[in-house]
Amino acid sequence: MDINELRGVHTLLVMAVFIGIIWWAFSAHRKKANEEAAHLPFDDDEVEKRTLEQEKTENKQ
Repeated sequence: MDINELRGVHTLLVMAVFIGIIWWAFSAHRKKANEEAAHLPFDDDEVEKRTLEQEKTENKQ
C-alpha cells in the first residue's frame, strides 16, 4: 500500500464521516432540537427585556 492508496482511503473515510454528521444533524429525531436552536436569537430579546425591567425595578427601590 503506497501513500496514494492511503490518501484515497482517508478521503473516503472523511467523506463517510461528513455524510454521517449531515444525516444525523438533519434527521427527524433532531427536528425539535433544531427548531429550539433556530429560536434562540429571538428568545434572547425576551431575556434582555426581563433584565431591563428587573434593573428598573431595583433602581426604583
